[in-house]
Amino acid sequence: MLNLLVRPEGEKGRVSHVTPQSAGWTHVGFDMHRLSPGEMVTAETGNREVCLVWVTGKGSAIAGGADFGSLGGRTSPFEGEPAALYVPAGLDWSVTAETDLELAVCSAPGTPGARPARAIRPENLSKETRGKGTNTRYVTNILPEDQPADSLLVVEVITPGGHTSSYPPHKHDTDNLPHESLLEETYYHRLDPPQGFAFQRVYTDDRSLDEAMAVEDGDVVLVPRGYHPCAACHGYDLYYLNVMAGPKRTWKFHNAPEHEWLFGT
Repeated sequence: MLNLLVRPEGEKGRVSHVTPQSAGWTHVGFDMHRLSPGEMVTAETGNREVCLVWVTGKGSAIAGGADFGSLGGRTSPFEGEPAALYVPAGLDWSVTAETDLELAVCSAPGTPGARPARAIRPENLSKETRGKGTNTRYVTNILPEDQPADSLLVVEVITPGGHTSSYPPHKHDTDNLPHESLLEETYYHRLDPPQGFAFQRVYTDDRSLDEAMAVEDGDVVLVPRGYHPCAACHGYDLYYLNVMAGPKRTWKFHNAPEHEWLFGT
């Protein structure tokens, strides 16, 4: 059975690497690079579009020959909003770290030449609060469906300690629009303080997939199908960066019927 929990490999360089092939699916790819000042990461998008997210730190970026200058700057994913750079399929890109830099590379199938590369700046990001009580969490939309892209949907969420998130449980694994869309998803997790842990369960109605995981700082969780709630332990705030993509670029989810009563509380 596919291991849904991907631990980081090492402390520097490319520490996380998820491809459609390694995940056993079709759309989503995710890499995490940890760079020291002066180090560079570069790639060609080929037939995939990319959303680069400055999780922490500052770095200068070039995409398709255009110089986007210095982006980023926050010192923690729990403080402020990120910078990002959308790079369409068919272009090359590079990022050079100006400080210690944690750079996420989110990818999915794209159409070469469909649109230009563009910077996504912190001041232009929309934010929202979801849930109530101990289900409250704070969402920053980096590449939502009302912003142009071919496949990618990218969002980050902060869940306070003692709270739940992606809850009540929902799923998006069936191509049944307008009721539900089919989207693969990755969760890149961070904890504050970093020695903490949280929990995530990925399961289907028939329990043919049912895996509960203790996630630690820097872990990636794969969600190929099913419900996928998270719980942050007391004293430790949980951050996660979500990447979603599927055959149709829209987020329509189905709530677990046995837990829908919670929406009335």
